[in-house]
Amino acid sequence: MGTIKKGILGGFSGKVGTVVGSSWKGIAYMRSLPLKVKNPRTLAQRTHRAKFAIALNFLKPMTELLRTGWKLYARRKSPFNAAMSYAFANAITGDYPDYAVDPSKILISRGSLYPATNPLAFPIPGAINLEWDDTGLSKFINQTDKALVAVVNPAKSQAVYDTDGAPRSELTQSINLPADWAGDTVEVYLGFISEDGKAVANSVYVGAITAA
Repeated sequence: MGTIKKGILGGFSGKVGTVVGSSWKGIAYMRSLPLKVKNPRTLAQRTHRAKFAIALNFLKPMTELLRTGWKLYARRKSPFNAAMSYAFANAITGDYPDYAVDPSKILISRGSLYPATNPLAFPIPGAINLEWDDTGLSKFINQTDKALVAVVNPAKSQAVYDTDGAPRSELTQSINLPADWAGDTVEVYLGFISEDGKAVANSVYVGAITAA
């Protein structure tokens, strides 16, 4: 049974017939109950679930980072779901059932700030060092922007990240890795966020590195 909270023109919560009412961040919405299908295991459904699962496995370790990096694209959905939608549409390769994530197509952040220029990453014992260029376009770039860094270990379904890294002006950032990652291949990403947190840059895929 549904309950109307703000009068006949307001949103409602609960179920009325085949419609469910709810809200997210103060936005009232309605959705229909899922249809019962004779065969819930069609190829299209199995394909969708397989792609979803592999994207989720890659992104879930970075949930908190994605809430920061994708917050400007969280329209009618959470930042994590926005990142998932992008990965689902752009970063899944292969054919059913042999799907894989193309790490170079993942974005850990998305926005209008100037992205990192010529980023590089190299391993040192227990950490990854990143470097990027001074573009010389100082009038277009705020040097106080903070680095957004992510290092993903797909084999272990783990990630380490920094949402408040070095200022853009420092041109370098280090991030520590777990000791048991030594010898693993990790995927490295670099983005930027403004000092006030109100703007972000599209992240750049720095590359695959063997952790030391």
